[in-house]
Parts: sequence; structure tokens; C-alpha cells
Amino acid sequence: MPHHRSMVGGRHELGQNFLTDRTVIASIEALVAATSGPIVEIGPGDGALTLPLSRTGRPLTAVEIDPRRAQRLQRRLPRGAHVVNTDVLRYRFPREPHVIVGNLPFHLTTTIMRRVLAADRWESAVLLVQWEVARRRAGVGGATLLTASWWPWYDFALHSRVPARAFRPAPSVDGGLLTMTRRPEPLVPGDRHAYQAFVQRVFTGPGRGLREVLTRTGHFDRAALRDWLRAERVPPYALPKDLTAAQWASLWRLVR
Repeated sequence: MPHHRSMVGGRHELGQNFLTDRTVIASIEALVAATSGPIVEIGPGDGALTLPLSRTGRPLTAVEIDPRRAQRLQRRLPRGAHVVNTDVLRYRFPREPHVIVGNLPFHLTTTIMRRVLAADRWESAVLLVQWEVARRRAGVGGATLLTASWWPWYDFALHSRVPARAFRPAPSVDGGLLTMTRRPEPLVPGDRHAYQAFVQRVFTGPGRGLREVLTRTGHFDRAALRDWLRAERVPPYALPKDLTAAQWASLWRLVR
């Protein structure tokens, strides 16, 4: 998370802001309790989440970049919970189904999220991120390219806003509690890369409004596109960010 000069809390260069609010910790525990399987925690810091999660009896791996903190935390954990001292961007996630939990460093949120989304064995992720990122990821007020690219495989949900005062040191912006859940069946079949390339082309394509942008991709028969826009009740001047997960899936079926 973004850092401030402070005698308490994390090392500046690691951008650490530690969660201290008991209510927020309890909310995260409740979201994790609704899942099952081993837990992988990203950036445990001093263990505000790690210690309560270690008492669930589920296998727990905490991935901590700071060697001193990793060592100190390991001494406080029960058997069945262990700390791996490495950068999460280099960490190899387990091959069996698991749950990811993390209070992500704000300045690395999108980088870590891309890494997590591309890892293919976890079932659910409970993440504390910047409020604006949490909103955009969940498609509130319009989806981003990143969200639209992964929507067929994951459901994104915004749970609550977390005030800056819930952290030590306090960051300059609020946080947001976000869950990402793997869909039992993807909304689109087949080649993920082809779908994601198509979404990228639509998001970055020239044109005033969706109808013009989609026409210019060269993928659509004009009459079929007009019928699709009418059936989905999408105004011609809507933007790519205005489409829902189901509409992206339906549009991709039209392309195929």
C-alpha cells in the first residue's frame, strides 16, 4: 500500500500498511470461512490476518517478502502454517485448489492481481485493495479492460469500503474489500487468448460508441450487429465499459 513517513508500520520501500481494525479483520475471516481448502496469504506483514487464519486448522502458507518479518511471523505460527520468504510475483502457487487472501500493497495491486488471475488453480480470492481499484474490478460505474478480459472465468464482487484509518500507517486513500471467485463453468468456451485479444481490440478501437467500434473490428455483419445491440438493449453510443459479463460472452458468441 502507499506509504507515509512513520515510526510505526511497514518498511517504506516495501510499501507496507498494516491492517489493525478488528472489524475489518473479522469481515475477512468471515469471507474466508465461506470457502474451503488450503489458504495462501499474500503479504502477511506482522500477521494481523495470518494468526486468526492459522487457527482455522486449514493448511496455511503466508508469502512474505521481508526476511525479518517472515522469520518473526514463522515463530508465532502453529504447526500446519508456514511462511515462505519470497516475492509473490515469483511465488509458484499450489497445483491443487486453494484460496488466496491478501492485504495487497496499493502500489503493486494491479501487477499482483494480473499474476493471481493468470494462476489457474485457486477457487476464491479475498483481497483488500484500493477503494477505486475494488470498484473498477467489480464493474461498479463501468468495467475496465482487465475486468472484462477475465469476467468469463471469474466473478468479481465488492463487499465494503475500508477507511484509511484501519491501517498503520494510514494510506492516503481508503481500501476496498473485493472477492474474486472462479466460475464453475466459464461464460465463454475455448481459447482464452483469442477472447482476451478481442476484448482488447474493442476497448482500444477507434470510433464513437460501441456500434462504430464493433463495426470497425471487421468481425461483424452489420445487420447481425444491429440485431444484437437491439436484443441486448445496448444503445449504439454505449462504451465498452458499459457491457456486462453476460453481454461480453454473448458478443463473443456472435464473433465465433
